[in-house]
Amino acid sequence: MTGPAIPPEIQTWFAGRGWRVRRHQAEMLAADDDGHHALLVADTGAGKTLAGFLPTLAAFTPSRLGDAPLPEGLHTLYVSPLKALAHDVQRNLLTPITEMGLPITVETRSGDTPSDRKARQRARPPHVLLTTPESLSLLLSYPESAQLFATVQRVVIDEVHAFATSKRGDLLALALTRLQALAPDLRRAALSATLADPEAFRGWLAPWGDLDSTVLVEGEAGAPAEVEILLPDDGQRVPWGGHAAAWALPQLYEAIRRNRTTLVFTNTRFLAEYIFQLLWDANEDKLPIGIHHGSLSKEARRKVEGAMARGELRALVCTASLDLGVDWGDIDMVVQMGAPKGSSRLLQRIGRANHRLDQPSRAMLVPGNRFEFLEAMAALDAVNEGQRDGEDFRPGGLDVLAQHVMAIACAGPFGEAALLAEVRSSMAYSWVDEAGWSRVLNFVATGGYSLRAYDRFQRIVRLKDGTWRLTHPQQAARHRLNAGIIVDSEMLEVRFRNGRSLGKVEENFGAGLKPGDTFRFAGMDLEVEGVRDLELIVRGAKKAGQIPSYNGARLPLTTHLSARVQAMLADRAGWARFPDDVREWLEVQDWRSRLPAPGELLVESFPHGGRAYTVYYTFEGWNANQSLGMLVTRRMEDAGLGPMGFVANDYALGVWGLRPVKDPAALLSPDILSHEFVEWVQNSYLLRRAFREVAVISGLVERQQPGARKSGRQVTFSTDLIYDVLRKHEPDHLLIEAAWADARARMTDVGRLGALLDRTAAELVHVELDRVTPLAVPLMVMIGREFVPTGSADDELLLEAESLAAAAMRPA
Repeated sequence: MTGPAIPPEIQTWFAGRGWRVRRHQAEMLAADDDGHHALLVADTGAGKTLAGFLPTLAAFTPSRLGDAPLPEGLHTLYVSPLKALAHDVQRNLLTPITEMGLPITVETRSGDTPSDRKARQRARPPHVLLTTPESLSLLLSYPESAQLFATVQRVVIDEVHAFATSKRGDLLALALTRLQALAPDLRRAALSATLADPEAFRGWLAPWGDLDSTVLVEGEAGAPAEVEILLPDDGQRVPWGGHAAAWALPQLYEAIRRNRTTLVFTNTRFLAEYIFQLLWDANEDKLPIGIHHGSLSKEARRKVEGAMARGELRALVCTASLDLGVDWGDIDMVVQMGAPKGSSRLLQRIGRANHRLDQPSRAMLVPGNRFEFLEAMAALDAVNEGQRDGEDFRPGGLDVLAQHVMAIACAGPFGEAALLAEVRSSMAYSWVDEAGWSRVLNFVATGGYSLRAYDRFQRIVRLKDGTWRLTHPQQAARHRLNAGIIVDSEMLEVRFRNGRSLGKVEENFGAGLKPGDTFRFAGMDLEVEGVRDLELIVRGAKKAGQIPSYNGARLPLTTHLSARVQAMLADRAGWARFPDDVREWLEVQDWRSRLPAPGELLVESFPHGGRAYTVYYTFEGWNANQSLGMLVTRRMEDAGLGPMGFVANDYALGVWGLRPVKDPAALLSPDILSHEFVEWVQNSYLLRRAFREVAVISGLVERQQPGARKSGRQVTFSTDLIYDVLRKHEPDHLLIEAAWADARARMTDVGRLGALLDRTAAELVHVELDRVTPLAVPLMVMIGREFVPTGSADDELLLEAESLAAAAMRPA
């Protein structure tokens, strides 16, 4: 890369701050100057965002401009996965612009942006627009989009690992193809700290078939992180069960007191509320402690983000809503409550501390139970060895493609062949052939064969000259009201009587409340006054017990960490670094039964409480184990074994029944996926839920209408009716296919499940015992509590764990 030198204005600004332009920052500028797309992989704190924007800043410097006029119109698009990240970048980007005196205007655009500002941005855009994939797709749906984006020189995609492999990544990939068609000289840049396979992401970023146009830039190495795993003190033991890690609250509070600012990560919104409440109850010093998660109102989130930026909080309890790139340099410790589930996720969260390349980030991992201790050790080892993990790319979703086609039609008539060529220029949709393309167009035009008689499904029409256009201008307004990729459970707005919003709880939770009921939300105790439309009216309460639970996606244990945990179990010499109680747990298990070796499926059978139990140590994650439990119990029923229930965690599946399992291999034959699995998915809520999501994303079913929003029950009722019609009359419908793809891949981890079943015949080891084993105790204590919100039954769980552990650990 041999682009022009770094402008002196930028060199002077760096020097004035005591910084130097790092190699990877200079290489990103050179790549842009040479007309290349670029993927930057650099450690957190390496100045990735500034590296991504350096070519934009350089384009506006007097030394580069010379006598040329100032660039007009939209110059750079910055796309991020989170609204919070976009606002944080705006704050940090304005500093160099102001201090260098550059004539660059910067604005954000997301779902929170007022409608009048959105309209003004389309007519008079800033030079730099910070946005999300969904807002970018909506911008492309306006007739003026061709003029708006014709001036764009660059697109910067931050934290690309967070969405490139998901449907949001599909939507962004399609938006990039349209942008490239509107601005052929557009350069793409993507940034990340945590890519397991940079070459795969380089292929995603590049126009399909033109990999050489995209360079990989690797950042300078940073200081190694300082990470510790918190263990119980005062002679206490690592807990047998639970994953709230509530046992650590006294030590966590002391860490918060010792540090200037602490960021406390949890894996779910429920746990964020729960841990925050425990901290608040222990807060004898009245320290300013905040909470942040995606279900809080925009005002609440902005207030907390501003307080953190100003250094006014001593601690902030949060979820993945703050995983990515938020640059608060004064955070001096990050705490991960519970297992991290992946080395990349852990690295990302650790990087929120100090956020400087030359200073080590400090972090503390707090395992909830003994398996989570092993997982924390495995994740820590992976981070120290520089090993990353992440999701694999898969073919782009048909429902997303249908939404994109509708967005393009809203912008104006399009040619069938030309748009197909655009779509196929992305890696995600390079597989689409003409027959598949015709199916997509036919679906958008009529809803499919079984629905074409209904006018409301007819959205576009083909003209005699081969172009397509909207059937009516109102279709554009309907599309913009309903477009989007994130299909959460339907929510109820939580408001005080004066109209102040606190955020949202899921409809299923809110519908079960009546006036006088109390609950904890947004760090407050609330009493229900009433339900009005889709709003939950509340007032302050003196004390409340329950915390809203959410049906969000469960963070999966990555295959990489799973393999590491199994290797640790086999490495007996390595047990010396474990605390005594964990080492004893494994030693007694090894003596009483055996430990699951890498490449082996251990199955234990034993009686307990008058029932016959079988535990399968799969290490394939909760989703796969949950699905396996449903399938195995069906086969047990057919075999007359009287199954009574099952429970799953990331590491194992436990099934119990009236009669013992003598031949587990027969229950796990690979044909279970082609027989019981297909029948189970077709007749379970899984496929219906998947269909609901793809029907909403594709635009077949609308959540929002002018002046009104459908409730979750109304949307489900509509999608269930359509699903039943299509299954009966058009089982090969485009959306049935899309729903199957979702149900198989995302909801059941069928890939991991299939690989497990394929290995079973050669790897299965069955051990029959006379009582519960130490390794089974963390799973056994979950029985009867798998649907109880974690944390609310901790005391009772610990008592039962001690009873089970005594039986498992005592000599024969």
